[in-house]
Amino acid sequence: TEDEIILFEREMKEFWTKLKSIYGTEQINQTSALRDSCKESIKALSEKWSKKLKEGDLMIDKIKEYSNEILQQSQHISENQEHLTEIKSNLNQEEEQKKDLTNSIQELKEELMKKKEIISSKNKAAKERVERLCKSKVLFEERLGLEIRRIHNEQLQFIFRHIDHKDPDKPYVFTLSINEQGDYEVTSCTPPLDCIAELQLKVRETNNFSAFVANIRKAFTALSYK
Repeated sequence: TEDEIILFEREMKEFWTKLKSIYGTEQINQTSALRDSCKESIKALSEKWSKKLKEGDLMIDKIKEYSNEILQQSQHISENQEHLTEIKSNLNQEEEQKKDLTNSIQELKEELMKKKEIISSKNKAAKERVERLCKSKVLFEERLGLEIRRIHNEQLQFIFRHIDHKDPDKPYVFTLSINEQGDYEVTSCTPPLDCIAELQLKVRETNNFSAFVANIRKAFTALSYK
């Protein structure tokens, strides 16, 4: 180091002073020349090592700089890797959600198809019942003095006459429909009958529609005498 060089030069001077007092001029000159040569060698060596040290410092700084860049790149790569992992996880979750949604949609479609089939079957059965009732129209009109009309919403209106002996043309009316469960349902009755709910329940149990109509006519007849 520079401190060691300075110390070395001081010791050389002290040595030179002592040598001067002991030896003659010629020897001193030779020694001086040797000292100068030594000093030049030391100076050259000092400059060389000083240059090497500076180059070493520059190299160390450059290595630190490269190390910092590598560390930053490593951190950046690590952050990108975490981000990619997060994206991959989100994509997997979205894929699972998409799969669940697709399955739910398929289940809803199947359920809707089943409901459509059930509704279609019930509608078909209801229309068939209405058609059978319409075919019975002539029979009811002839035997019970009954007029049957098809009105809105696939309902049938039953109109009895010749019940009230005081007013043979007076109408006694009830309206019938077939509900979503496929059962007979009286939607209106004029004049109202207290037994209509009981008769409705009975025709649902027996499915004897002719007896149901006949019983309603009997109830209207009994009401006309009150």
